[in-house]
Amino acid sequence: MSTSLDPSRLEDAEAAEAADPGGMLRQVASSAAQVREARRAAAEAGIAGLAEDGRPRAIVIAGMGGSGISGDALAAVCGEGCAVPISTVRGYRLPGWVGAADLVIAVSCSGTTEETLEVAAEAARRGCRLLAVGGAGSPLADLAGRSRGLFVPVRSAGQPRSTLWGLTIPLILAARELRLADVSDAVLESTAALLEDVAHRCRPSSEPFVNPAKRIALDLAGDVPLVWGSSAVASAAAYRLCCQLNENAKYPAVFGEVPEADHNQVMAFDGSFARAASPADPDDFFRDRAEEPEHGLHLVMMRDVEEHPQVRKRCGASAAAARDRGVAVSEIRAEGDHPLERIASLIALADYVTVYLAIALGVDPTPVPAIEELKARIA
Repeated sequence: MSTSLDPSRLEDAEAAEAADPGGMLRQVASSAAQVREARRAAAEAGIAGLAEDGRPRAIVIAGMGGSGISGDALAAVCGEGCAVPISTVRGYRLPGWVGAADLVIAVSCSGTTEETLEVAAEAARRGCRLLAVGGAGSPLADLAGRSRGLFVPVRSAGQPRSTLWGLTIPLILAARELRLADVSDAVLESTAALLEDVAHRCRPSSEPFVNPAKRIALDLAGDVPLVWGSSAVASAAAYRLCCQLNENAKYPAVFGEVPEADHNQVMAFDGSFARAASPADPDDFFRDRAEEPEHGLHLVMMRDVEEHPQVRKRCGASAAAARDRGVAVSEIRAEGDHPLERIASLIALADYVTVYLAIALGVDPTPVPAIEELKARIA
């Protein structure tokens, strides 16, 4: 992978944009606009009416890929103290316990995702309350209409994975109407402003030594990332980073969360992918590197403002243990106070990292040929 690495592709806006013919950078930069547009679309669709039937027993989000991430984001924003359980279904089947007392939210940017349509249809048959979020005029919109469900139309930013906030904000607003999330209009606007700020810092014209996303992308190139989250907010962002590395950069990544990763993944630091020839002296500049692996592990810590005290200690200890064994460590820290601001800041920077890594490696971030091939094979 490193043989195709060309950092010069990130040195100026013209070079970066030339290597991004599908315009993924522009799609990522639309995140703030998505927040504002989705807020209007949800209001116009009548999201306030969700509260008329009272609070559901549980909320189940049906979605695949970037649409499924919206469910993770909703659960993270509502928090562990949420009065009802929130879970995401990534597949064809609705859990057996889901029934008329529950709210099922079907999310599909295109409105044609077969797994999501199957789950939504099953929810309708069981008499569940149904909210659908996705493409206007789609099979999902039609299903919601036939099932007396609420439908919120979403305009794609170009690719489903880059329409995350258009898909997520209607879910956040639904939770607000059900009094499960304290997200004011001011928080929505401050989140949009934060997304604009990250976009400015990570803009294509910003050089790698001052652009945090370009810098992290170049640090990751050639390594196998272990991406760990330190809270529900950070873990949702960590999983998103792994998925975006897969789709945008066509690059492998391993997701983990602390403290669980300290009970299994941490042992990879002692394996063949750790760079240090001698754990006792990994910082010896004059050691023989000839026998060290060209590529190694890279621990990416997604850190939150609010962390359990023991998790905070574990994150520090894990990073120290990694460095002692020659494993590179990068850290991405959340910004803002509200959970929505924090998860948005982490995801925004992570999205830029994955696009810049693709560009640096000479990979077009937009097309997903393997996914299209799989769809054709099962059609």
